[in-house]
Amino acid sequence: MPILSVHHVTTYRYRQPVGLGEHRIMFRPRDSYDQRLIDASLAVTPEPDSLHWLHDVFGNCVAVARFKGRATELRFDCRITLDHMPELAPAFALAEHAEQYPFGYGADEMPDLLRSIERHYPDPGHEVDRWARSFVPATGPVSTRALLAAMTREVRRTFTYVGRAERGVQDPVQTLRLRRGSCRDFAVLMMEAVRALGMAARFVSGYLYVPGDDDPERDRAGHVGGGSTHAWLQVFLPGAGWVEFDPTNGIVGNRDLIRVAVARAPGQAVPLHGSWIGFPNDALGMEVSVTVTARDGTPALERFAQKRRRSVGDAAPTEG
Repeated sequence: MPILSVHHVTTYRYRQPVGLGEHRIMFRPRDSYDQRLIDASLAVTPEPDSLHWLHDVFGNCVAVARFKGRATELRFDCRITLDHMPELAPAFALAEHAEQYPFGYGADEMPDLLRSIERHYPDPGHEVDRWARSFVPATGPVSTRALLAAMTREVRRTFTYVGRAERGVQDPVQTLRLRRGSCRDFAVLMMEAVRALGMAARFVSGYLYVPGDDDPERDRAGHVGGGSTHAWLQVFLPGAGWVEFDPTNGIVGNRDLIRVAVARAPGQAVPLHGSWIGFPNDALGMEVSVTVTARDGTPALERFAQKRRRSVGDAAPTEG
């Protein structure tokens, strides 16, 4: 079980001192059987007037910082150490009735899964529907594992990853038409596709471990989306529970994925957001630096900075 360390720094700069509003921070990983949190620290500069922790409706750890006074720079410095148990050859155990698609969820599960099965984006031309159905044979059932793996790897094989600084997520229909997007765009497209097939899906925000290379955008294994926070999805499968799928990198299972937050929609798992008071041209931009290291200290992701303008009164998400 490798021990991984994450150092995540986000810095906002302003032309002149501005008022700082409430900021919500989602950097602390979810403790689970496949990743065990050893240590976590959060330093905020300037020091907030108050900093308290809570669990949101999905059980994610959220820190809420409130400030007094004004500042020209706002910095969040988070350090994490955790045991990570990668599933190198995921062969998740499925209930017998879910081995092949189509399958159904149990009556005791449906009340809690319904909102995660609902479609969240319009698809007036049924383009996402048709794309999802293209992975299902016209006659006879198909292996559930094979269907989801094929969809995950099809995105990796035929779509182009583009890191986007813009806030929010592309409409899945647009992502499908353009055949390009960021990790959060690909995650949402696949979520909507599996929902079109009647399966429950949810959004995951976290970090990508990139072993074996110092390039923050692509390692020797072909990973993309490193150097900032990363996004993928989980699908609920009877007998296996919530299973990870990263369409950006064609990963099935949790290999190289450090889970921080899960939510029904991407807007509910924004790593950092808040507000400030000032003039529009006071914002000089945001810099994000994420470094993931293995126990031997070898850099897995070297420092990667993004500077981007953000709109008045809202801090942009730091996802890739």
